[in-house]
Amino acid sequence: MRITVISGGVGGARFTRGLLALLADRLPDGHGGTTAQVTVVANTGDDMWLHGVRVCPDLDTLMYTLGGAVHEGQGWGRREESTTVATDLAAYGLGWEWFTLGDLDLATHLARTELLRRGLPLHRVVEHLAARWRPGVRLLPMSDQEVETHVVTDDGTIHFEEWWVRHRAAVPARGFVQVGVEDARPAPGVLEALADADVVVVPPSNPVVSVGTVLGVPGVRDALRSTAAPVVGVSPVVGGAPVRGMADACLTAIGVATDAAAVARHHGLRATGGVLDAWLVDEADADAVGPLRAEGWRVQAAPTLMTDVPATAALAARTLALVDRMP
Repeated sequence: MRITVISGGVGGARFTRGLLALLADRLPDGHGGTTAQVTVVANTGDDMWLHGVRVCPDLDTLMYTLGGAVHEGQGWGRREESTTVATDLAAYGLGWEWFTLGDLDLATHLARTELLRRGLPLHRVVEHLAARWRPGVRLLPMSDQEVETHVVTDDGTIHFEEWWVRHRAAVPARGFVQVGVEDARPAPGVLEALADADVVVVPPSNPVVSVGTVLGVPGVRDALRSTAAPVVGVSPVVGGAPVRGMADACLTAIGVATDAAAVARHHGLRATGGVLDAWLVDEADADAVGPLRAEGWRVQAAPTLMTDVPATAALAARTLALVDRMP
């Protein structure tokens, strides 16, 4: 069984962890893993240069979460982290007080930067770093080329991370610009993972700056539309609010309501030129089921909160069952 996941950071990482738990139970390989082949295509639009090193938030969140090293309370970063280097930088009057790199995390960024400067493309760098953590998936960046999401505000354009972390999305966004996306190419393996999949899953991730950025890489949206595999998404909105983060601010900026049905329509039904065939909503949004079914969607309401690994494995099972792809 071949499953391809299009992922942002925390939500996609937690969903994939639950998916792997489900597959290890249903399709065990006898060594604690699974015979299923899971490929995760990660958003790299949040990436940036900071203190001379390349930071890739979503890739690292996936790697740490699936490799068992993530700070569970935060959902990102390394557990048992320290900030000695950041504190000493601040003593020199350097660094960004709103974006602190932990010491363990900094080692990952330094390793990535060294490999990039040796001339390795990003997908090879990810492969090298992931070999340490053994995430149980093939982890791919959406592109080897640098793409950075910037936010248009009334006072100018700033990097997405500054808007998200420093301003907590409180500064009204007038739009988003994926700098470099027009010239980017899908990383090796991305288009093949979409074309050859038995099912493609879009887990609960920010529909605008995570999933939307991946789909903005030339060729990815077309590959998703043309794959023979069913494409199923899980709503990141529950009861009119994002489960975590500030996706509502992103949706508002592009004129989409923070509503499970509205997000489904934003992605669009493949039969009418969109990218999805099916959509799983939370029980709190059960009133969306009827209207979406009338429009041709496969849709179901079920518990979607990823409170722990067993609950997330159950969510993954419901997601696959919605498109008849349960192992």
